[in-house]
This record gives sequence, structure tokens and C-alpha cells, in this order.
Amino acid sequence: METIVAVERNYLGDIISFKTSNDRIISYRKALLEAEEGLLDGVRLSEASFEDGYPYIIEDTFSEYPHI
Repeated sequence: METIVAVERNYLGDIISFKTSNDRIISYRKALLEAEEGLLDGVRLSEASFEDGYPYIIEDTFSEYPHI
């Protein structure tokens, strides 16, 4: 199973993409979909508010991960 090994953040500090253990660069939305399907290990999901537009968000537990 793939894991997250690095992240890319925008100027506000929000995660916009991830690098996986298989050297794929995937968007936040793609990572969210794959995490919901159980394809990414080590990604924690939380319920989102209605305004977010998605039922879940990815918990930002990646502060110590390197940048892409």
C-alpha cells in the first residue's frame, strides 16, 4: 500500500499535493479520494463541514514531512 512521503503547500500553508512512496505526485482531491477508498496508508480523514463541499477532509498530520 502506498504512503505519503512529502507534501507541497501553497503560500497560506495549505496542502495542495502529495508525493507517494511510488513517486506519484497527486493532488489533494485525488489523495482524498484514494484515502476514502483505502488505497493510501497513514492518511487520517475527518468529517468536513457542509461548506467544504466534501464529506471528509485530510487531517494535516504532515508538518514534519519534506516538501516536494
